[in-house]
Amino acid sequence: MGLGPEADEVVSRENDGKSDGTNGKNEKEKCRTRWRWVKLRLTGCFISRSKVDTSVSGASTLCAENKSTNDASGDQPAVPLVSGSTTTSNAESSVSTPKMGDELKVASQLRKFTFHELKLATRNFRPESLLGEGGFGCVFKGWIEENGTAPVKPGTGLTVAVKTLNHDGLQGHKEWLAEVNFLGELLHPHLVKLVGYCIEEDQRLLVYEFMPRGSLENHLFRRSLPLPWSVRLKIALGAAKGLAFLHEEAERPVIYRDFKTSNILLDADYNAKLSDFGLAKDGPEGDKTHVSTRVMGTYGYAAPEYVMTGHLTSKSDVYSFGVVLLEILTGRRSMDKNRPNGQHNLVEWARPHLGERRRFYRLIDPRLQGHFSVKGAQKAAEVAHRCLSRDPKARPLMSEVVEALKPLLNLKDMASSSYYFQTIQGDHGAATGSNSSSRNGLKKQISFSKNGQQPMRSLSNSTIDSPYNQSPKINAEQP
Repeated sequence: MGLGPEADEVVSRENDGKSDGTNGKNEKEKCRTRWRWVKLRLTGCFISRSKVDTSVSGASTLCAENKSTNDASGDQPAVPLVSGSTTTSNAESSVSTPKMGDELKVASQLRKFTFHELKLATRNFRPESLLGEGGFGCVFKGWIEENGTAPVKPGTGLTVAVKTLNHDGLQGHKEWLAEVNFLGELLHPHLVKLVGYCIEEDQRLLVYEFMPRGSLENHLFRRSLPLPWSVRLKIALGAAKGLAFLHEEAERPVIYRDFKTSNILLDADYNAKLSDFGLAKDGPEGDKTHVSTRVMGTYGYAAPEYVMTGHLTSKSDVYSFGVVLLEILTGRRSMDKNRPNGQHNLVEWARPHLGERRRFYRLIDPRLQGHFSVKGAQKAAEVAHRCLSRDPKARPLMSEVVEALKPLLNLKDMASSSYYFQTIQGDHGAATGSNSSSRNGLKKQISFSKNGQQPMRSLSNSTIDSPYNQSPKINAEQP
């Protein structure tokens, strides 16, 4: 961990295109420049004076593996929704120092830390402790007493993630309060545990349990090895249980409002936990059918009726779950401008295939290479189809989603041993090979006519080892 490689990369980009005089700096000056950049960036995270890189997902900064910024294939913005980092408008957020009073409702089990304690726990917020950053601020890895607030030696005691509030960032005090008030009261195996908080003058920090496996987003879109089918279903079921608790089991119903892959964090055994409650809202009470609010969230995940009307219900979360389930099935992002035309929006591309038993195979992540349950994938696609219904009333309750997903974990009918799947794959491969051969033949003819001689032929080894030779170990030790 640390900012070293990232800092070098940024400095390198900044130097591109400069004059020869700049390029002629000696190595010592370059090193000093890099260190000043690192120091400035860290200082900006620490005392909240510099701008935060808003291309980094703010929701996924509690985890161990989240320093890379979102690429061009990430969530695309649609005002007033946001891309990547979740943000709020001035109407719902204030970055000024608030008045203390009845705003902060602290649950009895939360620990109150001093700023000095957290400074020592994170080793003075040093770069090596940095886990990530986003609209809220920077997140550092720290170590504290198992049952207290005192800092301890790294590698001992309780490992935590310490999130700081950046006053110049995109999320402000109200989101900080929402985190404390919601997660302070809500305790569930599939919600990230809030250990405690710190509030001193203008300092606002939150202390969470450390999630060593990082975010679902990282595992789906940033890793070379794909998640095995069984792990994907386990994560989907865990996330569904978290939403079902918020909607139907909590003392007061809660609408999460920002359900997406970067907000689903994974513990050492790949148990999914929902994080980042900055946009969460209390659900409607009494005879009310919805909550009216400004439209906030992430484009590609927000329910269409919520975007159009600002009417927020638990069924808005159900739609978002359908999008994430689709991402889990396909290995594709909800919005990806790098895809061919007609495939930028995952939901719109997948919708025609979801209700067709003989077409749903086209949805499944090809990196799985047939290592998925046929019946399980069919049922999961049906669940996603229901969750993504254009009619909110036709969407299922999250408790119904949980019950539908539970049996799928035990299915063993692998598609790789299915004759029908092999036939489809064979036909698809033959068609692809034929088209490729035709294109290559045309290219060779053109090349021959231009050069007046036969083009040089090259050989390549196209054999690829199956990623399933290296499946993640569910009970692996924390990194």
